[in-house]
Amino acid sequence: MRAASALILLLLAAAPALAQAEEPDGGRVAPPAGAGAGDAATPGTAAPDPDAVRRSRFSERPSDAAYGAFQRGYYITALNLATPLALDGDPAAQTLIGEIYSRGLGVRRDLATAIEWYEKAAEQKVPEALFQLAMILIDGGEEFGDRARAQRLMQAAADAGHSLAQFNFAQMLVDRDATPQGLERAVSYYEKAAKAGLADAQYAMAQVHLQGVAGRDADPAEARRWLALAAAQNHDTAQIELGTMLIEGVGGGRDEKAGFSWLMRAASAGNPAAQNRVAKLYRAGIGVEPDRVSAASWYLRARRAGLTDPVMEDQLDGLTEEELDEARKRAGALG
Repeated sequence: MRAASALILLLLAAAPALAQAEEPDGGRVAPPAGAGAGDAATPGTAAPDPDAVRRSRFSERPSDAAYGAFQRGYYITALNLATPLALDGDPAAQTLIGEIYSRGLGVRRDLATAIEWYEKAAEQKVPEALFQLAMILIDGGEEFGDRARAQRLMQAAADAGHSLAQFNFAQMLVDRDATPQGLERAVSYYEKAAKAGLADAQYAMAQVHLQGVAGRDADPAEARRWLALAAAQNHDTAQIELGTMLIEGVGGGRDEKAGFSWLMRAASAGNPAAQNRVAKLYRAGIGVEPDRVSAASWYLRARRAGLTDPVMEDQLDGLTEEELDEARKRAGALG
């Protein structure tokens, strides 16, 4: 159980307990397939039959025009287009309206109305609606909170293939049941989300294989494979751990330059732990040519974020005034 307890701490610390989807435009609704065209008829031609327009533009997804407006930031237009469709029972339109009200996009934020529309779509087993409704029931406070029902909805969304729901449901299981059976069940959901490409879940699977829990033997090579997948998606903790494994030759061949490169990616993105490790690599000349000033500049940046390291403090004490001034300049230039 010692390893299992360590796994719980690692997973809950490494990733948010409840992850939320973020699309490039800031939305959280999964886009329907095939965006529709605009509504205007070509000048000089007769307007086509409305039913023919719907068939040609939207195929079997009449809410595409509403979602297209949503993606372009025309939230009131999206709401106006989606409402008659939602009232007619279209689950994608119902989910879209729930999203608009849950986030207050173009309208006053109204969780009660959002819940009403998510409920309608959830009754039709729409995974996104199940997931978003669960999130509201978790985060909605005393007025809307219902963690027991949220967990049931999250599981339903997870079982329907929603990767964020799979990850979140796994987190719920880890938090609730630390027995070997509970962890095995949680890992099965982490694995589904990881295979779907979710970086937090890929990182979680790396921890599973590093520690050898839930009936699995420790497998550093498999852990390194999962870390590489998460790191490629800019998961900074995965980048730090992958870089360290490459430098130390854990789970495969040693590659100090590649390891330094992954740590530098995390450091450049602002991770203080990575910045401090990059500083030490410059200090020791591991994966990069040794450079006292670069080492100091990266450490100064990490220290600015609140991290202190006695080894690197000694390094600063050993610099000349000229070197220290240059290190401060570089740290400032790094941001």
